[in-house]
Amino acid sequence: MTSAEPTTSTSARWRRGRRTLVAVAVALAAIALVVDPIARDTLSEGRTVDLGLLQLRLTYNTGVAFSLGDQLPTAVVLAATAAITATISVFAWRTAPDSHPIQTVGLAAIVAGAAANVIDRLLDGKVTDYFHTGWFATFNIADTYITCGVVLVIGALLLESNEDHAP
Repeated sequence: MTSAEPTTSTSARWRRGRRTLVAVAVALAAIALVVDPIARDTLSEGRTVDLGLLQLRLTYNTGVAFSLGDQLPTAVVLAATAAITATISVFAWRTAPDSHPIQTVGLAAIVAGAAANVIDRLLDGKVTDYFHTGWFATFNIADTYITCGVVLVIGALLLESNEDHAP
């Protein structure tokens, strides 16, 4: 084995992990940003769509998760959520080359959801929500990305932990 082989492997892994991160995050964020105006148009004037366990109903969130901080000025909420999103994005970028692919996809989903919500808030000072269950807070597709991303990251960490302890 030559000294160039590990470098090539590391370089390829570095590019592959970061390409996956960026491709998944951009694709998911784009979907969320396309769905939001469709939801606003389709569900305007109090219209709802009943899908059984889930109802499509338009609401807006001026705060963060579960409307926390909805009394704060929009600029404060926007700055805080943008800073958190930037921090998570930097972490995802830095760890992507050495992360399990499932963790990279999970982090990409978190970044996509957070970025889509920041962009939505930037455009009109609030986040568009439209998935309503009746027993849980109303949420949007970007929130779903964040939740699924967290599950994927935890799953990847558990897989990694099990692999480390395997005989």
